[in-house]
Amino acid sequence: MILQFLGLSSFLKGQPKSSIHTFIAKDINGNLMHLNSFKGKKLLIVNTASQCGLTPQFKELQALHEAYKDKGLVIIGFPSNNFAKQEPGNNTDINNFCKENYGVSFLMMEKINVRGDSAHPIYKWLCSKSENGVINSKVRWNFQKYLVDENGFLVDVISPWKKPNCRKILNWLNRR
Repeated sequence: MILQFLGLSSFLKGQPKSSIHTFIAKDINGNLMHLNSFKGKKLLIVNTASQCGLTPQFKELQALHEAYKDKGLVIIGFPSNNFAKQEPGNNTDINNFCKENYGVSFLMMEKINVRGDSAHPIYKWLCSKSENGVINSKVRWNFQKYLVDENGFLVDVISPWKKPNCRKILNWLNRR
């Protein structure tokens, strides 16, 4: 109970094997992004799609970004076409859609796979306890959220159907 209150309950499940800070990915414009540049920041990582029933979560993600970016939160969106082909566009199409329809200014990465053998290494890490040291998970649909602490360790996985401003995420963000 005390560990849960302190935000350390995930460490009961296992010790982190490696940090997400060891990874590199490309942003939506093709620029290399070293995740070690986010040391000391909380990360909310989410796989996105522009033609999904959950696409309006972009609005809530943007609001969360605006409310918490100066408090150490970095939201990283990874577009993916893994679910019902709901992200058919290329990176330019996706970037334009996000900006024009939802005013997205949080970090969007290039379109990747989040499931299967061709999953991006970041998602392999997020989904594998043998790599993240905390929990096995499966990306169930678009807009699944992963919470990563300031040290780059996985803390929790949030269902795609939970909104970005759900109590669990807000409690985590407001924890010091």
